[in-house]
Amino acid sequence: MDTLLKTHNKLEFLHPLHGFVDRASTSSHLKLQSQEPRFGPRKPNLKWRKNGSVKASSAALLELVPATKKENLDFELPLYDPSKDLVVDLAVVGGGPAGLAVAQQVSEAGLSVCSIDPSPKVIWPNNYGVWVDEFEAMDLLDCLDTTWSGAVVYIDDQSTKDLNRPYGRVNRKQLKSKMMHKCILNGVKFHQAKVIKVIHEETKSLLICNDGITVQASVVLDATGFSRCLVQYDKPYNPGYQVAYGILAEVEEHPFDVDKMVFMDWRDSHLKNNTQLKERNSRIPTFLYAMPFSSDRIFLEETSLVARPGVPVEDIQERMVARLRHLGIKVKSIEEDEHCVIPMGGPLPVLPQRVAGIGGTAGMVHPSTGYMVARTLAAAPIVANSIVQYLGSGRHLSGNGLSSLVWKDLWPIQRRRQREFFCFGMDILLKLDLQATRRFFDAFFDLEPRYWHGFLSSRLFLPDPLLFGLSLFSHASNTSRLEIMAKGTVPLVKMINNLVYDKE
Repeated sequence: MDTLLKTHNKLEFLHPLHGFVDRASTSSHLKLQSQEPRFGPRKPNLKWRKNGSVKASSAALLELVPATKKENLDFELPLYDPSKDLVVDLAVVGGGPAGLAVAQQVSEAGLSVCSIDPSPKVIWPNNYGVWVDEFEAMDLLDCLDTTWSGAVVYIDDQSTKDLNRPYGRVNRKQLKSKMMHKCILNGVKFHQAKVIKVIHEETKSLLICNDGITVQASVVLDATGFSRCLVQYDKPYNPGYQVAYGILAEVEEHPFDVDKMVFMDWRDSHLKNNTQLKERNSRIPTFLYAMPFSSDRIFLEETSLVARPGVPVEDIQERMVARLRHLGIKVKSIEEDEHCVIPMGGPLPVLPQRVAGIGGTAGMVHPSTGYMVARTLAAAPIVANSIVQYLGSGRHLSGNGLSSLVWKDLWPIQRRRQREFFCFGMDILLKLDLQATRRFFDAFFDLEPRYWHGFLSSRLFLPDPLLFGLSLFSHASNTSRLEIMAKGTVPLVKMINNLVYDKE
């Protein structure tokens, strides 16, 4: 998993638990500060064992990580021809799932589309996880290659929650192949490059690429993820950060039920012999997320839900190695590893603005959970329909007027109010230590399924978030209620103030 805040030469992909993130390398000395994090090539100071076995250090685990392999789809792409000097209806910058979904749907309506990405045929890396009902609603069940009948949450060593909600792993090759095939059939043109600059005129925009080619378009869509390549922000950017490290591994064995995925494991018994790690985990806890594919093949990920500043990746790797050792999981080989840093919350982009956006660049990450896959893919037809409707309306809208209407459809006031509520949730989670976090999720997963389903899947709209909050408060222990009141008063005032001043 990995980085953000670069230009769109990094593919947007799905975090296995939460949503889209940006793929890149990480620094072995990563220290996340409140400012935007930056990453460089990994140069680990490895400590090798002569027998090659894994010891309780992240460096030893990393020595099993294979060299990164990029797998390409076998497609003959129809390329954009700059010599024709045509103005396409839509230029999509970024070839991740969100960008391709919009390109596919706009081109289905007969409009001309150009997709700009430096690696258009590379398969999105790593493991993606979603709730099955979300992909079913989008007619994407054929893009799941593994499903589990439900999920489990370990609150502590004595308490577990069985979630009767099927979960699935996305077949990313199938998903991208399906989208690319439809785009090609619809006449989408592809340009393999990075956009380095955009110049706006009254009725069109000029996208200057790093290969010297200029793509002209009536509408520009920024789908570059957290790089915020073209979309503009005008407020200080100080989000919380979700940080995770994961491996897809062959193991000798593991203790988990292969019919259920592990959504959250908050147990900390693996840290009882490491006072420093235990103390750090008590202040800013991490949990294990696991997808068991068989008795000896499993995806394992240690995740910090949200913190400001983010937890250093090395710290998370240490906790993960200690957990695996405690669970008796001996890693034989690693197929893939991934690092991710997901900005959560923070301000929305300038609304409206000339460049339209979708996904991370448009502030669509769930502020409380980091989840975004279903939200973003569900938003693709909204953005596509807006572009098709307003370009074909015969109203001769200018570039600014058209993009303004697209932004209004993407972020209507009910969605902005929903986001404020989720930001309120994030502000509380930022203040909870391990014990308080356990109490919170103990109450959260005791709610009626429609509430926790709706919260995780961004389906709660006013007044439902208020009903959700009241229900959560009633299910919480007395200690948890006091914690919520003590730590939530200032965020509550902030949320109410933002709601009052946010108008149509």
